[in-house]
Amino acid sequence: MSANSQDIRYKAGEMKGQADVKKDQIADKASNAAQSCKDSMQNAGEQVKNKAQGAADTVKDTMVMNKK
Repeated sequence: MSANSQDIRYKAGEMKGQADVKKDQIADKASNAAQSCKDSMQNAGEQVKNKAQGAADTVKDTMVMNKK
């Protein structure tokens, strides 16, 4: 095997390694973004649930007051 051939193989391996690292970084960023989105949606869902419960309680209290 010639030195030139070995150099080309070395550089190809090095480029593959760099590409793998970059791929992992992108996958990590995507995973973090997805987790952040999930957390935000859960928080929003809890807020909506709490507001709906408050509204239901207000209606219930109003109905009880009107019966007195």
